[in-house]
Amino acid sequence: MSTTKANSQDDGVNPSYSSLVALSARHSLKRSRILYAVDPQSAFIPSTDPTILQNSINRRKRRVTQVVHPDDGKQSNALAIVNSSNDDGGNFLQMQPLSSATAGNGNSSTALTTAFLFVLPRVYSRKKSNKGGGPGKLKIPTPDWHAPWKLSTVLSSHLGWVRSLAFDPTNDMFASGSADRTIKIWDLAKASVGASDALKLTLTGHISPVRGLAFSSRHPYLFSAGEDKMVKCWDLETNQVIRHYHGHLSGVFCLKLHPTLDLLVTGGRDAVARVWDIRTKTQVHVLAGHDNTVASLLTRSTDPQVVTGSHDTTIKLWDLAAGKCMTTLTHHQKSIRAMVEPSFENTFVSGAADCLKYWQAKDGRFLKSYTGHKAVVNAMAVNEDGVLVSGGDDGSMHFWDYKTGYNFQSSSSIVQPGSLEAENAIFCSEFDGTGTRLLTCEADKTIKIWKMDEEASELTHPIDMVAWRKKCIKESKQRY
Repeated sequence: MSTTKANSQDDGVNPSYSSLVALSARHSLKRSRILYAVDPQSAFIPSTDPTILQNSINRRKRRVTQVVHPDDGKQSNALAIVNSSNDDGGNFLQMQPLSSATAGNGNSSTALTTAFLFVLPRVYSRKKSNKGGGPGKLKIPTPDWHAPWKLSTVLSSHLGWVRSLAFDPTNDMFASGSADRTIKIWDLAKASVGASDALKLTLTGHISPVRGLAFSSRHPYLFSAGEDKMVKCWDLETNQVIRHYHGHLSGVFCLKLHPTLDLLVTGGRDAVARVWDIRTKTQVHVLAGHDNTVASLLTRSTDPQVVTGSHDTTIKLWDLAAGKCMTTLTHHQKSIRAMVEPSFENTFVSGAADCLKYWQAKDGRFLKSYTGHKAVVNAMAVNEDGVLVSGGDDGSMHFWDYKTGYNFQSSSSIVQPGSLEAENAIFCSEFDGTGTRLLTCEADKTIKIWKMDEEASELTHPIDMVAWRKKCIKESKQRY
């Protein structure tokens, strides 16, 4: 024992504590032999090789002293089973902190009869800081509060499904295209209050449903595209067609004007997007690469200047100068029928029957999925306040906070009297220039105008943070 104490002093360890470790090593060796003997009662305990025993003692000293030292003045998290006595003279085993067990007895080797050491994990020393939302902590975004929307006016003039809609840059009028092959020009102010003279003009010339409309911001022109393969340019001063753009091999389903250049982009059932020069009527590019109908388009002033969504479930970002595809996004599993881009940030949202997806516009990086709208999404629109609306094939409408994806309102369109219940599909939706009126084109041959509920407040329609937090935690475990 004196040798052990001398070695302990050389190692800088308390002598009483060193003898405790030596006793623990001997007892463990004896207990192991009894435990694994065939007959524990007659187990033979041979004399131990002093070299092996000393090595075992040194290993235990190093292991224990690295975790806790009873004389270092710090709170110990090591426990020991000690032999204690009560007032009646009986002995019993008690678990105590190692520091108190050694301090209460001058000779700790007699107090620690079993010498079992239990080291508890230092959970408090490994606590992670929650400041800054580290990688181990899910950060729940707080959505902005938006007032709910309600139906204000119903316009009924078309004789077929209303398939397209476009607003004049001055926000004085809007145009609607229908399956009755006509284009109607409406006065927005009169239509908002349901005036009987809201309809200003009806343009005829297409021989199939009109699927795309766009007003020019630099010229008094209205562009239209239909399932008759025709793309027309109307002069609103004379109300006549002044240009035709020939080239599509099948129906044209979408149409967009470039925001800064005199270019027109159209997409259709021939699985290509065609870029036209407005003035010369020449075809500048044929953006080929999709395997199915190009059903939605976005045009931007910065690269990628053209974004196409197709029924082949892919989104392509195009280099307009070279006429080549920059990136193909394959995250969707269903046909992409609608895309929308806000004016306040460089992102866009695509809608399909599986979900809505939120993308970085610069490089097409996936950011987030907006889940909950279980329908074929035909139409989407976003205003300056960050209200995103999606319209489905079953008449369902979901209103979202654009930046977070919080669904603050879910409603359903009501068909006008005389229509079938199944004729409540929403085909197109647009906000006006102020963002305070929402127009939807529907299968019951009507145009519905929605407005915000002015009586609503954060007290009457609060944000359901409990459900929103649960949804964020659930979606964080999913990849796309």
